[in-house]
Amino acid sequence: MKVTINGVAAVVAEGITVAALVRDRAEGPSRMAVAVNAGVVPRSQWEETRLEPGDSVELLAATAGG
Repeated sequence: MKVTINGVAAVVAEGITVAALVRDRAEGPSRMAVAVNAGVVPRSQWEETRLEPGDSVELLAATAGG
């Protein structure tokens, strides 16, 4: 199915969860935040939150800096 990930069109498996998407696409998921359609998805809901066709997903990585 088609979704948008960080502003780029992507094809992902039908019914993929946020948790599976993070495992597939991100390095260091322990330092990630995820928003779907501009709403933050709490880490406690990643396993149960399924993406739908047309969803817009932002994968955000925490970085250190100064």
